[in-house]
Amino acid sequence: MSGVPLIVTALFGHEDFAFFNDLRGRYYPLDHNHVQAHVTMLSHLPPSVADELKRRLNAETRGVPAPAARLAGVMDLNDGVALRIESHGLETIRDRIAQAFAPLLIPHDRAGWVPHVTLQNNVPRQVALAAKAELRASIVPRAVKIAGLASWWYRGGPWEAHSRHMFA
Repeated sequence: MSGVPLIVTALFGHEDFAFFNDLRGRYYPLDHNHVQAHVTMLSHLPPSVADELKRRLNAETRGVPAPAARLAGVMDLNDGVALRIESHGLETIRDRIAQAFAPLLIPHDRAGWVPHVTLQNNVPRQVALAAKAELRASIVPRAVKIAGLASWWYRGGPWEAHSRHMFA
């Protein structure tokens, strides 16, 4: 897979995934919506770490209970909108993975991380503001289930599965 970067995401439980994916389907521009609802943990790792990444994701999940998480509210992305996810446990896992690959991280992945589910992106500001208002009126903070971690080959459009690791 020479030259094709890897992405690391958190996976939701079935009910939460369906909820987030439905909202993404409603708000994300159809011609740009190539992937399903997810939380990106790292957006660009080199393909040379593929095997090591699988080992590390497996170590983070095998026999380990899922980290507690909650839907915390609506985030303004300027040209879109997202739902913020709070999870100290997921942040700790992300920090360990990022530290393991620190010399290879792009600036975006070195910056502070705010877990979220992007529901809309690359839209005019007024469209984003309207979506934000709708979501703020209907989204209620609540617990969500983080079911696992996954890695994906990024090919510009739909992602190709690399590995999937479920919590106990």
